[in-house]
Amino acid sequence: MPKTLFQKFQQNISSIPMPEKFTFPFYYEPHPLSLIAAKELQDYLKSQTDFEHNFGLNESQQGLVIGKMFGVLVVQNQQGELGYLWAFSGKLAEQNHWPLFVPTVFDMLDHDGFFKKEEININQLNRDIEILENSTDYLASIDNLQKVTQQAEKEIFEQKIKIKSGKKTRAEIRKNPTSAIDLETLNKESQEEGILLKKMTQYWQYKIEEAEKKAEEFTTKINQLKESRRQKSAALQQQLFEEYAFLNQYNELKSLGEIFNGNPPAGAGECAAPKLLHYAFQHDLKPITMAEFWWGQSPKSEVRKHEQFYPACTGKCEPILAHMLKDILMDDNPFKVNPAEGKELTIVFEDEYLALVNKPSEFLSVPGKQVKDSVYSRMKERYQQATGPLVVHRLDMSTSGLLLIAKTAEVHKKLQSQFIKRQVQKCYIALLDGYIKEDKGLIDLPLRVDLDNRPNQLVCYDYGKPAQTKWEVITRKPNQTLIHFYPITGRTHQLRVHAAHPSGLNAPIVGDDLYGTKANRLHLHAESITFQHPISKEMMTITVAADFE
Repeated sequence: MPKTLFQKFQQNISSIPMPEKFTFPFYYEPHPLSLIAAKELQDYLKSQTDFEHNFGLNESQQGLVIGKMFGVLVVQNQQGELGYLWAFSGKLAEQNHWPLFVPTVFDMLDHDGFFKKEEININQLNRDIEILENSTDYLASIDNLQKVTQQAEKEIFEQKIKIKSGKKTRAEIRKNPTSAIDLETLNKESQEEGILLKKMTQYWQYKIEEAEKKAEEFTTKINQLKESRRQKSAALQQQLFEEYAFLNQYNELKSLGEIFNGNPPAGAGECAAPKLLHYAFQHDLKPITMAEFWWGQSPKSEVRKHEQFYPACTGKCEPILAHMLKDILMDDNPFKVNPAEGKELTIVFEDEYLALVNKPSEFLSVPGKQVKDSVYSRMKERYQQATGPLVVHRLDMSTSGLLLIAKTAEVHKKLQSQFIKRQVQKCYIALLDGYIKEDKGLIDLPLRVDLDNRPNQLVCYDYGKPAQTKWEVITRKPNQTLIHFYPITGRTHQLRVHAAHPSGLNAPIVGDDLYGTKANRLHLHAESITFQHPISKEMMTITVAADFE
């Protein structure tokens, strides 16, 4: 094993206790050993001269800006020594290999590998197809076919009009016959026009078939090349899915095809975590703890903060790591823990038709996949005679504040109708991690789910749903701003993304563990709600103060 990849800590770590369990990669607080390993990697990135990559941190640097996820894995070697490994996600400076970083699990850029060799053949097919599709003779044959077809349609149409007009004229003559009219001549004219149309149709059919044959000489060749390309691409992809395989602590290999049942998402296996673990198992290194952080400018769609730690992605990494971390003792999965245990729901308003509850933070609105305890289940128990879905709208688990509860299906339907028509006014209060100079404004950033990392949301102008938020500053501190949000739409994580995104307020909500930095809680609270009582028709405004302590 090259010594450069197993790196010893530069500072004394003897006083730092080792973790009892390995990191749960999808939600974690970095262990002190991971923080030190990450800091030493970040110091290297600040001063290194091994490669040139524009992370967007230097305004004078040229080239496409690409921020990058980096990972560190603290490991123990066979001699019992602690050290660490480094990795990056995807490619770095257009390469898979750099001296101090673990290699990719499968190198698709290897010029001697099957992937690159077959890619050359497929690229040659692409060039052959492009040459044929742009050849003068092919384009001329297509143009000729189009002109012949158009001319045929034009002349046949004109002949049909002529026949129709002649038929009408002859019909009028027959209605008012004179001695000079020769009925036999009229009938002959009608027959001749019909014969001419038939001959004309046959002629143009022949001309079109002739033009089609000339074009088909090219299209047949092009389609044959495309089919060959399709078959070669499918075979190459299948071979890649079989060869791209990951180790676990038992040296068991499992391919991408097996892990994802033959349909892995793009980029699966290229993240830092699988690279680090695969290398560790290859070289008999015991994984101790790990962490991943973002380095550079945030992408336009995602919310990524420079030097911020992030969990492994769910869409691409979760199935792979399930195999790689088989039987490794890990920290508890927090998603299986009931965050609402020991917490009470406060009823702030109630009558025989509806209720308003003040939901604490870290409390589900409706039952989840792992945890069933929720506002819905508590209300179902409280109002056992109630009909209908009860919960009229939802709040994120981490958001506290007012939720409307309907006691009958009819009341639920009427209240939901007000939400659909945007007749309900909601006001949220939030503490932002940043100083906002402007006093108020409107954020308009369309959102969609991140398919590779649910439940995170992306800003997407192509496929996102409209999302608008009005906001107004309440008070400012040197590094924080207290703000009111007035959502116009109600998308998942709308306020959190609109606050954190560089095109929004560029200041995440304090305690946002998805788009900012974790704290004692998410400092976002649904403070007030205004709606029309569905029975009395009275306009109601209910307010409950936030508890951000």
